[in-house]
Amino acid sequence: MRATTTRRGRTRAAFIAMTAAGAMALGACAGGSSGGPGSESTQAEDDGGSDGDGVEIRFSWWGSDDRHQTTQEIIDLFEEKNPGITVVPDYTDWGGYWDKLATSTAGGDTPDVITHEERFIADYASRGVLADLESLDIDTAEIPETIVDGGRVDGTLYGLATGVNAYAMMADPQIFAGAGVEVPDDTTWTWEDFVAVSGELSKAAGDDVYGTQDIGFNEAGLSILARQKGQNLYDEDGSLGVDAATVEEFFQIGLDLQENGGAPDGSRTVEIQNAGPEGSLLGTNAGGMGVWWSNQLGALSSASGNELELLRVPGETEYERTGMYFKPAMFYSVSATSEHPEESAMFVDFLLNDPEVAALQLTDRGLPSNLSVRESILGDLEAADAKVADFMADLEDEIVDGPPVPPNGAGDVQDIMIRINSEVLFGSMTPAEAADAFLSEVEAATS
Repeated sequence: MRATTTRRGRTRAAFIAMTAAGAMALGACAGGSSGGPGSESTQAEDDGGSDGDGVEIRFSWWGSDDRHQTTQEIIDLFEEKNPGITVVPDYTDWGGYWDKLATSTAGGDTPDVITHEERFIADYASRGVLADLESLDIDTAEIPETIVDGGRVDGTLYGLATGVNAYAMMADPQIFAGAGVEVPDDTTWTWEDFVAVSGELSKAAGDDVYGTQDIGFNEAGLSILARQKGQNLYDEDGSLGVDAATVEEFFQIGLDLQENGGAPDGSRTVEIQNAGPEGSLLGTNAGGMGVWWSNQLGALSSASGNELELLRVPGETEYERTGMYFKPAMFYSVSATSEHPEESAMFVDFLLNDPEVAALQLTDRGLPSNLSVRESILGDLEAADAKVADFMADLEDEIVDGPPVPPNGAGDVQDIMIRINSEVLFGSMTPAEAADAFLSEVEAATS
């Protein structure tokens, strides 16, 4: 089976500005097809190898120093197995990645292999920057179809998922036990149950400990609620697929949590939201629950010093269907203008399907999307990552499908969500007013 590509994406000032601000824990890197700045890898000799005689491709990614070091080891391994192909590393942190990628792409210096992110892949695909991966020789036989489809834009596959995460509720059993409150049954609990148990936990746990951190700052939670009701945050054509009543209900949850004491007031909520996982209620032993991406369990557990648990998001049995989904942690894409598409495809295939690659990076780019490769590393995972792997396996037969790729301009939506949710928490907007404002602003950003 081969992969596919999607065409969508135009560079816009608003897009660049938002990406520079970077309101997520993900990001990307940029470079160019014809080579780039000084490489940490060794220049391959022209040895006439059948896999590429003196070919040089550029690979862009974002991340921490640890990721950069591990990725260089992966590049070295690829070059060892493919004499004659040199991979030039091109990386930065999240904050500078999208500006750099936009600039290099506009200058005709697009990296051959690009690390991409869900909210921006449609922008680049629509400008013809990304290649149709189905036209290239990349094996996706061991990647579930729902995960492969997560990289399609208008039916064409422009990205293949490096790995997957799930937006989930995390809970601290020690906080619950200390308060004498039972951890909820995540196979049956409703959104009303979530609000109620949060309030109960706050009252029982005492001063400065809350039932939960507010859930309204990330549109992933709204997406799940919409999916539970048979809607989508975005439909296949890129238009909004969620109605005002559902958006209002989502913002109302935050107010209900404030009113019953289950979550802090607006000022405290904004303060801890800006502190990241380590400064969160869970991370500081000041709360019993919070919604986070599954790959953040390790960081949260380490910060708290407790063994946190993963729970399904409330409402999975409450409405028409389940809403949780496997989110591509990142995508690998190939430049449509690469002078070496075959070698670029070889490298992507290697990144996705080689067990030695998985052994090096483990879950750093999400739980591997290749199921056989995933199985091969389970015994090497830290306790928190192993717990994530088990949780994801439990969800396999409950996940109905994945949401469509977000449309052009979706990169602006988290900023919109953060601002409007803050207005609700501070009492400046009612949930109904917030729903109208959200839908209007998102439609303008994505049209």
